[in-house]
Amino acid sequence: MSLTHRDVATVGIGGPVGSGKTSLLTELVPRLREEGLDVGVIANDILTQEDADRLRERFAGVVPEDLVAGVETGACPHTGIREDPSMNLQQIDAFLADHPDLDLVLVESGGDNLAATFNPELADYSLYVISVAEGDDIPRKRGPGVVDCDLLVVNKTDLAPHVGADLDLMERDAREVREGPFVFTNCKAEEGVDEVLEHVREGVLFA
Repeated sequence: MSLTHRDVATVGIGGPVGSGKTSLLTELVPRLREEGLDVGVIANDILTQEDADRLRERFAGVVPEDLVAGVETGACPHTGIREDPSMNLQQIDAFLADHPDLDLVLVESGGDNLAATFNPELADYSLYVISVAEGDDIPRKRGPGVVDCDLLVVNKTDLAPHVGADLDLMERDAREVREGPFVFTNCKAEEGVDEVLEHVREGVLFA
């Protein structure tokens, strides 16, 4: 039987530009590799391979180069993860053609907090990453990205004192608007990353 995208677990990582998705990926992928998992990474962009090229540089020696790919959506990236995920699904199939023992694919895409949700055909588990620098009112605005993701990641907590963000308020609001879990992270200091990894394990690897 030929392998398809249904034969590998998938995790979607969404969030606004600058929220720290790439930094989170940079911390998660080596940890997953250390656990013996074969991991592929897809970066969605509108017209370029810039994000994928940057990830290839970061993962050099950690992830085979042909397991890091860019998908050029030609429109707002969330179109390619929500309305029509076919290009991403084709890329996952391409990974599997050469790496049939692949354990996990991480699909990264930018987008605002009102739209960046993942089609369930594409992502078995989804993370949404926000930065405290974007404002401490993001959780209570109840955008689908924040509310509907499996795990909300509130990143760049180290910037809170510099931008006047109230982390206690963000925690209360996140607890009020969400039924699922959330984690506060500072990827630069590797704070909270292991907790994110544990949620991914429970949500998709050992579900």
